[in-house]
Order: sequence, then C-alpha cells, then structure tokens
Amino acid sequence: MPTATERSAGSEKGLARVAQALARWTEKWFPDAYIFALGGVVLIGLAALLNGSSPQAVVDSFGDGFWDLTAFTLQMSMVVLTGYVVATSPPVARLIAWLARIPQAPATAVSFVAFLSMSVSVLNWGLSIVFGGLLARAIARRRDLHVDYRALGAAAFMGLGAVWALGLSSSAAQLQATAASLPPALLQITGVLDFGKTIFTWQSLLTCAILIVLTTLIAHFSAPRGLAIRTAQDLDVDLNDAPEPAAKRERPGEWLEYSRILPALLGLLTVGWLISQFVSKPFLSVISSLNGYLLVFLMLGLVLHGTPRKFLQAVTKAVPATAGILVQFPLYAAMAAILTKAEGANGMTISSHLAEFFTSIGSGGGFAVIIAIYTAILGIFVPSGGGKWLVEAPYVMQSATDVQMNLGWTVQIYNVAEALPNLINPFFMLPLLAVLKLRARDLVGFTFLQFTIHLPVVLLLVWLLGMTFTFEPPVIPAEAPAP
Repeated sequence: MPTATERSAGSEKGLARVAQALARWTEKWFPDAYIFALGGVVLIGLAALLNGSSPQAVVDSFGDGFWDLTAFTLQMSMVVLTGYVVATSPPVARLIAWLARIPQAPATAVSFVAFLSMSVSVLNWGLSIVFGGLLARAIARRRDLHVDYRALGAAAFMGLGAVWALGLSSSAAQLQATAASLPPALLQITGVLDFGKTIFTWQSLLTCAILIVLTTLIAHFSAPRGLAIRTAQDLDVDLNDAPEPAAKRERPGEWLEYSRILPALLGLLTVGWLISQFVSKPFLSVISSLNGYLLVFLMLGLVLHGTPRKFLQAVTKAVPATAGILVQFPLYAAMAAILTKAEGANGMTISSHLAEFFTSIGSGGGFAVIIAIYTAILGIFVPSGGGKWLVEAPYVMQSATDVQMNLGWTVQIYNVAEALPNLINPFFMLPLLAVLKLRARDLVGFTFLQFTIHLPVVLLLVWLLGMTFTFEPPVIPAEAPAP
C-alpha cells in the first residue's frame, strides 16, 4: 500500500508540480544572497568601466560609499531583532496558544494563519515570520484538526510574501521618511517622503487590503483536502517544544537581572516619551520616525519578557537572523555609490543612463508596470528585504521625476513588487523553515500558486491606481548635504 506521502507526491499536477520543480532547482543551484550582493558589486563596477569611468573613480566610489548607510543598516537589523524578540515573549506565546484554538476546519486554519501573518507583517515583518511559524506549529499540534502542515507553513510566510513592504517596517518607505539615513545623492532627487505620501495613501492602503483578501482566499481554497493532506506527523516533524530550563539566581549581584522593576520603569519612560511626541509633533511625523518605531518595539520586547535576563536570552537567539542585513547592506551602499558617482567620459553615470532608459518608456501606467516588472525580476536574483531600493532608487526616482510620476507612489510600486519574488525565491523562508523544521520545497508549491495570481493583480493595481496621483515636486530639506 502506498503511504500518504507517496499518494500526495503522485497527485501533484500543474502549478504544484512546476512549483516543486522550481523549489528543487533553487535549493540546488541558488547560492546565498550574499553571493548575489558580491557579484552585483563586481558587475556594476565592470559596467562603470565600460561606461568610460576610470578605475580610480570606480574604486573611490566603492570605498567612499561602502559605509554611507551604516545607520540604516543598524536600523534594519533592529527591525528583525525587535520583531523576533516580541514574537518569542511569554505573553505572545500565550496569545498564539489561544489563537490556535479558534479555527474549526482545516482549510479555515490555513486561511486564518495567512490572514494573521499578513496583519502582523503590517506592523513588523520580523515579528510576522516568527509569529506565523509558531502559530502554524501550535495549530498543527491540535489532534482534532487534520490539517496540511505544508499549507500552514506557506500561509505563515504570506506576511513576507504579500504585504510586508506596504507596512510600517518597509525598508524603502522608512528610508525615504528618514532624512538622516538617505544618501545625499538620493535626498537631492526625492527629498523626504513621510508615510503620508507612501504607505498611508488611500491607494496604498487599498492595495494592501486587496492583497490580504486575495491571499487569504487563495490560501483557503488551495489547502489540500482528503488524501492529499500531509500532516506534521506524515512529514516526520517533531512538534514537541523542549521547555526552557528554569533560570536560577546564583549570586546576589544577579538580583536585578531577574527583577521586573527596571523593565517596568523603562516601559513607563517609553510611554511618556511617546505621549510627548504625539502632543508636540504632527501625527505623521511621529509615525514615520524609524528611530521612534524601533525604540517602541525594543522596549515592548523588554517589558513582555519581564526580566532583563530573559530579554537578553531572546536577543541572543535573534541576533543570527540579522547577519544577512549586516553584511549585505554595505554592499548595496557601495553599488549605489558606483551607480551615482562613477562618471564616464561623457560625464554620465550608469544611474543617468538607466534613468534615461526608464524615462523613455513614458509616463502613466506603462511606466508603473515596467518599474514593477523590473523590480520583481531583479528581486528574484537579488533577495534583499528592501535593501535593493538603495540600488534602484537613484535612477528609478530620477526617471519618475522626469516623467512626472508621483514619487510617493513610485516608492509603493517598488514596495508591492518587491514582495513578489519572495514567493518563488526561498531565501527569506530560511528563518521560518527553522521554526517549522521543513524544507523550502515543502512550501514553494503553495507560494508559487500565490505568485501566479498576485503578479497580474499587482500590475493592474499599480497601473490603475497610479493614474489617480498628481506629481508633486520634491521638497529638499534646507540642511540637506550636497551629493
């Protein structure tokens, strides 16, 4: 008699079979994203030389630009760290246990995980991916639900695969709203774009809502049924979490490490600061502050863990998840510097040539669609979690200015298209896979189906909604440094 696994494997057809083949190919042949970043620097450097730039101009741009985004690199690492710390806190664990009891049918459980994963990702994508994975495991442990564990895992990934870049932790939107983090060359092109011009426009909110509804429905109706279901037990996944050993105080000096007094006081200070900010500053200015966002999430993690010792233990576990950002973002900064500073014999940079190319497409829907397709294709080969905006922004935003495309919506075109590659390139699944104890190819069949439906919908939305905007010239801060 064939096993459930063998029956399921033999029943794969159409998109599912294509997706599984793609997952096997990418797992075998795709190197780490860091290799793509290294290769990107080399290719852009060679392109600059072919454009007529001198070797000295290329190497100077590389070295001078390498640390241009040190502050932003740290900030994006903190987005991941704070999300992870909050997601693994005891109160959130209790919330997950309660939520796991709500779904009463297998397909409903899958769509429920997808919906919550996306909802949380609007706040913080790092929180979403850990929260979604833990929720999927909690539901899979239920003995009264015979639910497909692969579908649950894919649903947990939907926050990062659908709408994360339209939320508060969007790298591109956060960068454009933070003058101190913007490279001088880009600041001169775009000025500062607060969230009121990007993620809080009604067009962006509508796009986010449509994608959440669409993704939830796809997750529900694509959930395997009957003999096609493969539970965690079928996949030989152990869902029993080993309990954390109880911490013991061994020295009198450790008293404060196990005390709730300091976290509580820091939490009160943060609340007081937040109230002061909202009283003294415009709402959008406060909401758009990346440093303020990170302060609130970091202190929230401290308060939720209760004691400094437990908080630091969670931070230690979260740090490895930030490694990719720490070593990749300086390379993106170097790429951006070569693109914008290494002038050729005709005085034009590669960024200038690319801006001319996109400008030649013309304005309106055609420009929006081409930018979205270009972003999605590039994202397949350069998985970056939004850091790729540092490379694209100089020429994409210059061409948007040239064709009179609204700059805030151009950022959102990038954001909504940036999520698409995550559905077929398994790089950003890695933290989730560690939580689920699965392989990428277990999930990609479901995420690839989402991709095939999302792509035309996204292209239609950026085209139609783009026509509702008017162009607003950038406002360059008076204190902005010269590029």
